[in-house]
Amino acid sequence: MDWNKWVRQMHRWLSIIFALTVIANFATMAFRQPPAWVVYSPLLPLLLLLLSGLYMFVLPYAAKGRGVQRAGG
Repeated sequence: MDWNKWVRQMHRWLSIIFALTVIANFATMAFRQPPAWVVYSPLLPLLLLLLSGLYMFVLPYAAKGRGVQRAGG
């Protein structure tokens, strides 16, 4: 698997992990005051989502700057 496909797959899995941590956060808040680790648990997946999303956003512009054309596009 090449680097771009790996980043896209990681981004997909991170989005699932992020959604689960947010759901767990709200579920915990419904019953009591959650501990700090539950409140801050979505931040790491969110940071990684930001980085991988920015990487994927810049890819077409970087390829255009290098003069690389996508096959089939």
